[in-house]
Amino acid sequence: MDWNQVYVNLMSEGLDEADMPNMPAVWKPFLREHGFRSYIIPDTCPGCYTVRDFCEEHPIGTYVLAINGHTNHVVAVVDGSYYDTFDSGDETPVFYMKKE
Repeated sequence: MDWNQVYVNLMSEGLDEADMPNMPAVWKPFLREHGFRSYIIPDTCPGCYTVRDFCEEHPIGTYVLAINGHTNHVVAVVDGSYYDTFDSGDETPVFYMKKE
């Protein structure tokens, strides 16, 4: 699905839920409907596990990471590389969704 189609779908879902499309209550169900499952990242070392660490540990697959301290910000990870609007490699993910 291309960016425009995802955007339209999230806007529609946000309208149905009376919420903004970047809120987890909107995008998490959308991802679930498209084959993603949620996983918690253990809080064994708060702040020391980064997006870069996640990428090194997950060299294959498609993921969406929720970032600590940015309640409405997510990072895409595809085959060990992260994609974001800024260099979020040092940010701390708190949970992720994996394309199954």
